[in-house]
Amino acid sequence: MIHDIAIQNLPVTICIDRAGVVGADGETHQGLFDLSFLSSIPNFVIMAPKNFIELEKMLEYAINLSKPVAIRYPRGCEGEIKLEKCEEIELGKAEVIKEGTDLTVIAIGKMVEKAVEIANVLEKDNINVEIINARFLKPLDKETILRSIEKTKKAITIEDGILKGGLRKCCYRGNE
Repeated sequence: MIHDIAIQNLPVTICIDRAGVVGADGETHQGLFDLSFLSSIPNFVIMAPKNFIELEKMLEYAINLSKPVAIRYPRGCEGEIKLEKCEEIELGKAEVIKEGTDLTVIAIGKMVEKAVEIANVLEKDNINVEIINARFLKPLDKETILRSIEKTKKAITIEDGILKGGLRKCCYRGNE
């Protein structure tokens, strides 16, 4: 990936199945490290869709981008919460799923659904949550994320990988 794709900045799209914890597939098939190791490879764009609609859009976008791209997606089917909203894909542009004022939740991939579930629970306690679908780990949409955090003054990240090189690390230090 480094020598044959990234350094040459070739237009290759790599699709990574079994993102995150995949349970019954055993310890050899857990996708916990992909975001971490991919984030350190130069020239790669890293995306993770929230659902199948977004996956289709990301695949089409990646094929036309003319850059190295990695798209990670989970095993199996979508969850119970159906996220109908799906803005067009723009390089490094996050999607605000829900506006809020009390807390920013930044999620990536299948964790966007978990963010919606958390927001629904917190709403019962009158905590108004803003949900950001990061879409891209690299390049990260710092502008949208910082704007949201400036508004809410509090933020958490939700991801299905390890912290080192993942969404949380990128949000706190930035990652180009």
